[in-house]
Amino acid sequence: MTVILPSLPPQIPGTTAVTPDNPSRIRQSAEALESAFLAEMLKNAGVFKPSESFGGGEGEAQFTSFIADAHARAMVARGGIGLADHIERTLIARQGGGV
Repeated sequence: MTVILPSLPPQIPGTTAVTPDNPSRIRQSAEALESAFLAEMLKNAGVFKPSESFGGGEGEAQFTSFIADAHARAMVARGGIGLADHIERTLIARQGGGV
C-alpha cells in the first residue's frame, strides 16, 4: 500500500527558509487557530474559573481569560493536540490544488 503525502512547494528565491525557528505563515496560522480553539475549550470547561478569592468582578474574569490564552499557547508550543498539523496539511493541499 503506497501512501502519497502532499509535499511542500520548492523554496522561492528571495524568501525566507522555513525552519523550526522560522515557521511558515501557514504553520503560524494553523497554530494560532489551534491555540484559540484550546483557549475556548479551557474557558468553557471552567478550568480557570475565578475563585472569588480576590472579590470577583470584571477584572478578575478578564485576567482569568488571559491565563487561559497563555496556557493554550503554551500547549500548542509543546505540540498541542495535533490540530495545527491537520490544518497545516489541509491548507497546503488546498494551496496546491490537491483538495
